[in-house]
Parts: sequence; C-alpha cells; structure tokens
Amino acid sequence: MTKPTTKKKDAPEGEDAPKGGKKKLLIIALVAVLAIGAGAYFFLFSGSGEAEADPAAEAGSVVLAVDPVAINLAGGSYLKLGFTLQFSLAYDESAGGGHGGGATPDGAKAMDIAISQFSGAALSDVQTNREAMKAAFEAAVIEAYHGDVHEVWYTEYVTQ
Repeated sequence: MTKPTTKKKDAPEGEDAPKGGKKKLLIIALVAVLAIGAGAYFFLFSGSGEAEADPAAEAGSVVLAVDPVAINLAGGSYLKLGFTLQFSLAYDESAGGGHGGGATPDGAKAMDIAISQFSGAALSDVQTNREAMKAAFEAAVIEAYHGDVHEVWYTEYVTQ
C-alpha cells in the first residue's frame, strides 16, 4: 500500500512542476517583452534633443538698444523700463550677410509688448516678480519676432 501513496505524492509534484515551469516561462516572456518595448521606446522616442534645437539658438552680432520708457502701474506708480534686444545668428544671415550689414531692426514691436505686459501691473508684482515677468516678456518678444530675437536684457528697471 505504500506504493499507491507514493504515486499520489509523485503525481501532484509532477503536476506542479509543469505548472511552475509554465509560470516561469510566462514570467520570463513577459519580462522580455517589456524589456524590448522599453528599449524600442528609448531608441525611438527619447533623443538627445540636439537635433530638435532651434536654429536661432546662437546669438548674432546685431544688438538693438531700445530707449527707456515710463510705464504706468496700478496705484499711480510707474516703471521706467529700458531693454536691449540681442538678435540671432539667423537674423544676421537673413538681414544682409552677417555682421549687421542689413537693415536696422525695429524695436517697436518689443516696446508695444512691454507696455502691454507691464501697464497696470501692481507695484508689488513688478518689484518681487522681476525675473518671472522678464521671462514672460522675453518669450513674447521672441515669438513676435518669429525667433529672430535671441535674448532680451534689461538696461533700466526703476520703479516708483
């Protein structure tokens, strides 16, 4: 009688072994599929970003100083704002062969954006959020000049 008992013990172990083998094979296959998917995503969708860089990313030789202007703020205060536009290398090349050989750029669009963005702002915002307001102003100017402006620098920023 010990033989049937032994066979019963062997039979469940024999049944568990193939199930365990199938589970291991399934897990290995799942891990392999995930690894292949992650590798494909990495190689296809995550580049270094250098290929997507804007061609206007380099500073050119044209610099335009815009005369300071007094902009009325909320509460009777004002901001005297002066800035300089650094144009891009792409602007240099399209405006007359580089080295500022082309027409002088116009700062009217940038001045209009400055007046629109700063006019009516609270004095406390202008004093405490200077860098954030400059970043918004610079982004709006770059967009208005279609990427021809590389950077904006404040030359005068006085509040009263």
